[in-house]
Amino acid sequence: MDMIMDGEQVGGGNRFSVRNPFNGEEVDTVPLAGRDDVLRALEAAHRAKGSMSDLSARRISESLHDVADELRAERDALARLITLESGKPIRFSRDEVKRSVETARLCAEEARRLYGESIPMDAGIGGKGLIGFTVRIPLGVVAAITPFNYPLNLAIHKVGPALAAGNTTVLKPSLEAPLSALRLCEILNEHFPPGAVNAVTGRGREVGDLIIDSPLVDKITFTGSVEVGRYISSRASMKKVTLELGGNDPLIVMDDADIDSAVEGAVRGSYLYSGQVCIAVKRMIVHKDVADEFADKLVEKTRRLRSGDPLDAETDIGPLINEEAAIEVERRIEDAVDDGAELLHGGSRRGNFVEPTVLDYVRPEMDVVAEETFGPVSPIIRFADADEALRIANGTCYALQAGVFTENIGTALRMASEIDAGTVLVNKQSTFRVDHMPFGGFKCSGMGKEGVKYAIEDMTRTKLVVLNSR
Repeated sequence: MDMIMDGEQVGGGNRFSVRNPFNGEEVDTVPLAGRDDVLRALEAAHRAKGSMSDLSARRISESLHDVADELRAERDALARLITLESGKPIRFSRDEVKRSVETARLCAEEARRLYGESIPMDAGIGGKGLIGFTVRIPLGVVAAITPFNYPLNLAIHKVGPALAAGNTTVLKPSLEAPLSALRLCEILNEHFPPGAVNAVTGRGREVGDLIIDSPLVDKITFTGSVEVGRYISSRASMKKVTLELGGNDPLIVMDDADIDSAVEGAVRGSYLYSGQVCIAVKRMIVHKDVADEFADKLVEKTRRLRSGDPLDAETDIGPLINEEAAIEVERRIEDAVDDGAELLHGGSRRGNFVEPTVLDYVRPEMDVVAEETFGPVSPIIRFADADEALRIANGTCYALQAGVFTENIGTALRMASEIDAGTVLVNKQSTFRVDHMPFGGFKCSGMGKEGVKYAIEDMTRTKLVVLNSR
């Protein structure tokens, strides 16, 4: 597949082989963009601002609805493409495509709702006889940088709101899984003016620095690692920046919890896409009085999971994105066991595959829970009371989402108040997300909010107009 610049597909001399994480076979190739390619894409986006400003909100909305229709029509091919490039089990890829269709429709609907407000100018000294109102206008050029784990939905989550607000875009998808994002941009390109949608593929710093430093870019929206997020923030100067930087999300199980429901949430939350999700359950903080029951039931359900070919609809656990990632997860498991954690199930690695793993008697300072572990690991940390649970949950630089299982409304409200996270879910695991909700964390988990309405708000400027009626 090729890049998109100024309404055209653009190849390149040097190309990168996108390989299936399951078997290593080449899926396709994409260009490795050079400096001239990136500058061309940025200049195209800058020139297209005028063309986008000529489009009515109705036209933009209708175009995004058309994009949603095309995504739905291609749902089977897109799901297969996501699985081939990322190793995501096909049933989860199908879910991602469904969500992407919904995200595109949400963008289409919100494009009609760029409301301003009336300002009572005469409420202030000297304001009598003046009429004031605000309008929301596009920022200009929005640069979007997306990761491998949700290659289609995270791309539409960034590019869709940008277009809905009247901006132009330059997308840089992950080199590890760029294909579904490029197909999305091909579809978008058919419905918007040339230059409104651009996509460049290339290595991180080589392409990213040119985008971050460009005076033509008005906003950067990035999903990825804390290290890269901090780097972007430090170089972005006066640009607006939204950063979604991952999490170390806890699942707290109180002694009055419905254990079966908590275990079900733990399994769904810990093993979704082999744990390669920023909102995956990465720490299971369980009351000591119910920890044995929880651990036994968790192991029982973990044993039932099926690892294998992600194109098989029965597969639960697919490969990690590459062997380097799998080796790091294996190291953290081994270090935890060497440091006193009890291995209840799993722990082995074969190539890119890490066996679903349950660890008990994990301590908060162990690497497997002190850092964000992107793999199918369920670490159980035992606690004695609510105060200790809160100390453990908040004892990290991450603060994205958290789940709490309890039957006590007072406990639920206290946890919701005192857990430091962008979202607290009661009797639900942290992996829950619907695409219109405000999504984003605190501290190392980033800044700003995604969710279509909230992304659009951050991709516009508020202009005040004052009329002298005298």
